[in-house]
Amino acid sequence: MARTIMHIDLDAFFVSVEQALNPELQGKPVVVGGSADKRGVVACASYEARAFGLHAGMPLTTASRLCPQATFIEGSFPKYRDASQRFMAILADFSPSLEPVSLDEVYLDATGFESIYGSIWQMAVAIKQRIRDELGLCSSAGIASCKVVAKIAAELSKPDGLLEIARGEERSFLAPLPIAKLPGVGKKTERILSGLGIDTIGKLSVMPLSALKSRFGASGELLHRYANGIDNREVEPPGAAKSISRETTFGKDTKDRSLLEATLRYLGERVGAELRRRGRQARCVTLKLRYADFTTIARSRTLKQASNTDQTIFDTGLELLNKALAQEKQPVRLIGIGVSNLVEPGRQLDMFDPSAQRLEQLNIAIDRIRDKYGFTAIQTGRTLQLKEIFPTGGEGYTLQTPSLSR
Repeated sequence: MARTIMHIDLDAFFVSVEQALNPELQGKPVVVGGSADKRGVVACASYEARAFGLHAGMPLTTASRLCPQATFIEGSFPKYRDASQRFMAILADFSPSLEPVSLDEVYLDATGFESIYGSIWQMAVAIKQRIRDELGLCSSAGIASCKVVAKIAAELSKPDGLLEIARGEERSFLAPLPIAKLPGVGKKTERILSGLGIDTIGKLSVMPLSALKSRFGASGELLHRYANGIDNREVEPPGAAKSISRETTFGKDTKDRSLLEATLRYLGERVGAELRRRGRQARCVTLKLRYADFTTIARSRTLKQASNTDQTIFDTGLELLNKALAQEKQPVRLIGIGVSNLVEPGRQLDMFDPSAQRLEQLNIAIDRIRDKYGFTAIQTGRTLQLKEIFPTGGEGYTLQTPSLSR
């Protein structure tokens, strides 16, 4: 049976959640990402704000200058996570084959569902209606024979649209579109293709495959297939996370070692808590720093033994931090810590080193307290100074992060 893929995307997700919770914001320019007078970037802008040129990734100060009448909101990841879970639950009622791409974006395999809903178009209409009725959110959907065409169709239908590309019309649909609309074409690739006179997907589709492969390697073949509306990828359920990380941008660039260490400790605790929640241990710890001149570095260290304890994550991150700061004297703009190479617990305890077992038991006890009373209900002395810098809530400190990730 020929496949039918649907791509569903919630429009202006962060902002839409805020507007659903506060109807007074509807129809107004709204920005989620932080206060207008603070450093940071736009995480999401309403369509009313986009009319003034605002977009994700834009500095908040620039956004404020372009649209001073906009309402600026710090944002709350717990709100968006809850809305996302309810969104996924709605989609699961329509098809068991889902592939979340992000909090607000999902591929759905609709193959064979015509007999239930009359047509895939009617199925999409029903999905959009339930999302509107139950969440108060608008969504856009694309229907096609493959993922890449469905995604582009959904993007072109925004906001609150629905576009179906008939089987066999993939190439003609894609041909007039600018190459930047094709997934996999970033700014660098776009510049190279433009230099070759390739400005539409149609022109890319007829470019000799050998020429694309010579310039872009294996990704050149992928671009050629996508440009021709060919995409054999299946809709796959999400696999286990390969890494976990947390980061934050400081309000002002800082050389304050105490602040850097306190923030690193807090971020490490969030990473550790998530590791334990997922029942995983990590073999690698990575420190991320962005300096005042926007130079960004990442330094990693492989652990001798997989771990999920806060102390191990912090100690390793601190070693990497000390080494990095010794080599670079610039103030720090952003700091982050992450873990990767995740494995199932099951290491053999060292009978001559009971401290590791004590740390694990301590973290379990702390997790229980935090689950009941909130993340900041119990803290180390090192992180207490953060309460003077970051606002707090039941989920912990609200940090300045472009992705609003905890």
